[in-house]
Amino acid sequence: MRGISARSLEGVLSAVESAQDSADLGTQLFGVVSLLDANPALRRVLTDPSTESDAKAGLASRVLGSQVGPGTVDVVRAAAAARWNAGRDLADALETAGASAVVARADAAGSLEQLETELFEIGRAVAADVELRGVVADRSYPAQAKATLLATLFGSKVSTEALELAQQAVVARTGSFEKVLTAFGEVAAQRRDRAVAVVRVAYDLSDDERTRLASALAAKYGRDVHLNVVVDPSVVGGIAVSLGGEVVDGTMSSRLEAARRRLAG
Repeated sequence: MRGISARSLEGVLSAVESAQDSADLGTQLFGVVSLLDANPALRRVLTDPSTESDAKAGLASRVLGSQVGPGTVDVVRAAAAARWNAGRDLADALETAGASAVVARADAAGSLEQLETELFEIGRAVAADVELRGVVADRSYPAQAKATLLATLFGSKVSTEALELAQQAVVARTGSFEKVLTAFGEVAAQRRDRAVAVVRVAYDLSDDERTRLASALAAKYGRDVHLNVVVDPSVVGGIAVSLGGEVVDGTMSSRLEAARRRLAG
């Protein structure tokens, strides 16, 4: 989001931080997003710049009624009272707010880093399975059925928060499942002002090696870094790190390939 919508999003996220009185806040906000997606007329009214902010906030309260908790109502009222560049931005902002609330829940439970890792691993697992990736990407397949499939595959392997974010990502409102899941991972990282680095190695790193690498990257980039480690035997040896738009490839396979190209002229 840019301009007016970006500033309004900041206000909505502030409302989320003030509304942590419900463990279901994220779940309920995702439900509101679904409601707005299914009712474009309501979305247009709530984002109409010619309507007074108080009137739009009041309408949001009446529509939601007692269906959600007071914290959810407060967040939606803040969103309805704000200004948006486009009608869809309201629902997009509430989806981000829902993700932020789920992340906050994991943070309060002391499992934020676990959540970041689980989101990454879910994304990798889906990408590695051609059939599963096809189902997830198929927009003719009902989102609820895809969410149920993810629960069957990952429900016993990941946290409730990771599964909930993956099930929301599968709706693919603002892009592919992979894109949305990555965005949710960034919401988790930003909560502690951390960067996310994807590390490719030939063998899994020990806890000490992970700590030393994270410390070195934090010193280089001036902020804490969460590591998503990918064990890939094809790298042969060494390590490749991708952080933001920067890639540092120190693997043996890349050096061998470079040497091969030099010999080939």
